[in-house]
Amino acid sequence: MKRLIIGISGASGAIYGLRLLEVLKPLPDVETHLVVSKAGWLTFDYELKISKADVCALADHVYKDNEIWANISSGSFETDGMIIAPCSVKTLAAVASGYCETLLARAADVCLKERRRLVLMVREAPLHLGHIENMAKVTQYGGIIHPPMAAFYTKAKTITDMVDETNAKILSGFGIKIDAHLFEWKGF
Repeated sequence: MKRLIIGISGASGAIYGLRLLEVLKPLPDVETHLVVSKAGWLTFDYELKISKADVCALADHVYKDNEIWANISSGSFETDGMIIAPCSVKTLAAVASGYCETLLARAADVCLKERRRLVLMVREAPLHLGHIENMAKVTQYGGIIHPPMAAFYTKAKTITDMVDETNAKILSGFGIKIDAHLFEWKGF
């Protein structure tokens, strides 16, 4: 059984987190732990018009961002790691500085300190030097910065196809294969 934390912050791109939950839900060997920031819930409502209840129903376990005492805030609770999809620059800054005021930031910090896989799908453009330095810090600490960038060689026909291709690439790093493996590069 794989245990994966899915974090969702307030950056644009809530569809990335939603699609992760949707593709992982039917997998019997993956247990999901969801934490969404206050701004993340606002973004879900604005971008996708999906209810909090419908999002929560896709996860095995759901935590409020202020539940700093939750099991995912401790290194003794073993997970395979965490994906923050999307990751705002505010959340990036919290992770880069070790500022663990929220459960989202604390769970990411635990992944770093326990040397577990942490992937931040940073959603911001353009970037200033502070953003780039925070990305470098997280990378130096062992995290992975994976902005959600479409690979156009896949010839995706829908936005969902593009999202799934990015998510499939990230999930493969956790040893999780989803149907989007069809996007594997075969050469010319």
